This record gives sequence, structure tokens and C-alpha cells, in this order.
Amino acid sequence: MPNKIDIKLKNAQETLLLPLWGRAVETQKSEPLLVDKTAHEIIDRIDYDFSTIAKNISEISRIGWVARSLNFDQIITNFLNKHPKATIINIGCGLDTTFERVDNGVILWYDLDLPDVIELRRQFMKEDNRRKFIKSSFLDYKWLNELQIHDNVLFVAAGVFYFFEEYQVKEFFIKVADLFPGCEIIFDATSSIEMANKMVLKRSKVAEESFLKWGLKSAKKLESWDERIELVEEFPMFKNIRSHITFKNKITTFISDLLNMQYVVHVRIKVSS
Repeated sequence: MPNKIDIKLKNAQETLLLPLWGRAVETQKSEPLLVDKTAHEIIDRIDYDFSTIAKNISEISRIGWVARSLNFDQIITNFLNKHPKATIINIGCGLDTTFERVDNGVILWYDLDLPDVIELRRQFMKEDNRRKFIKSSFLDYKWLNELQIHDNVLFVAAGVFYFFEEYQVKEFFIKVADLFPGCEIIFDATSSIEMANKMVLKRSKVAEESFLKWGLKSAKKLESWDERIELVEEFPMFKNIRSHITFKNKITTFISDLLNMQYVVHVRIKVSS
């Protein structure tokens, strides 16, 4: 067996292990909702004690990460059906493996994260002419000038915007609207930061610096940021998987969806007439 890879990350970057672990655990089930062999392979190669996560993270939290992947995969696939040669930017990619699940053989894909995360990522995944890595905060807008565009553009931010203040996210949306009219953005949101921190991050024993900051009561608010921002859809995180989980989890996810605890947001930047 090859030597295990040591994990040395700080603050919010610690949380990249949570969804990775969630997808790997799901993949090992006899009837998984999601199969992510790459996530399972990465977990096997990491020198990290996942026992605290396994002990303290609820099944619903783990299912939530799987549901997010399933929902994002579907939106990305639908987008690629319309724009097969699209450029997709995976913001705050961590150890995300979406590319392996949705690649159509012609897309141009960018994985963006801070330098230490990208260096860790290089130990498991490789760049090529269609998949490129960018070392940067998504708020350092110089990276936007590096993008090659052949068709439309889709920005994907899974579990990212929570960690920033609202004004920072708003500034990013407006910058994107200036540079990429017609592009689309998908991300996940929560209506209650307090509950999210209590149910997930405190239980997983990550540092308080990693706690979430920004909650969004309703995605319609985004349209008030700039007239070019158009809400395409928002839907509860567990809406599309409830028929495939246990009765107990169906009740819990129903309540979560009813309270908009976790949901998916899909917006489009209007093209000025």
C-alpha cells in the first residue's frame, strides 16, 4: 500500500474533508444514492482520523452532502446539454470530484481554490488540456482574466459562499455580471447559519474559524443586488431524493426542506439589450 498523504489545512479548508467523506461512505453502501469511486480512493489515501467525523456527524448531514452532489450534477448536466463546450469554474473546489461524474469529453473545466488546497489536490488529480487548476481566492478577481471561453459559462460553488460575508458574495456576483453576461451560477444556501453551525461544524470538532457566516432567507433577495441577476430556480436540498431514504430520514428532511434549512440556488446573468 502506498504511503498515506498527510493533511495540513487551516480554518475553513478543514471542511473540505466533510463532503468527501460523506460521498465515500455513500459509495460503499449496497444501494448508494451516489457512486463516487474517486472520493473513496482519496479517503483511502489520506492520513487522517475520520473517527470523530463518523461518530459526531448525523446521517442527515452526510445525506445532505450527497444530495447536494446529486442536485448539482443534474443542473450541470442540463446546462451541458444546451452548451456542450461550456466553460465551468468549480469555485472552492477542495477535493471535489464533480468533474469525474459529469465530464462529457469536450467541456473546459477549472478547479479553483487556495494554493495549499490545490497542491493537495494535485496529489490525487491531474491537469490536462480540458481540466485546469487555479491557485487563488475567488475574491482575487485576476483569475477571471485567465478563463478561456468557447461557449457559455457556469460558475459552481458547492459549500463555499457560506464562509464569506454577504457584501463579498454580492461583489463577486456583480463582477461576474460585468465580465460574463449570459453566464449562470449555482450554489447552496441556508436560511439559518446558527443551526448549520450547531448541527455540522461543532459536531465535527473543526475550529471556530471554520464556522459559517452568511445565510440567505430567500434567493429572491439576489435580484435586488443588481438588475442583471435573474433567479432561475431555488429548491429544497432533499426534494429529489426523499423517496430513496428511510422513513425517519424522510421526516427529518421534510422538516429541513419546509424550513429552507438547505437549498439549491440557480441564477442567470441577463444579457443587456
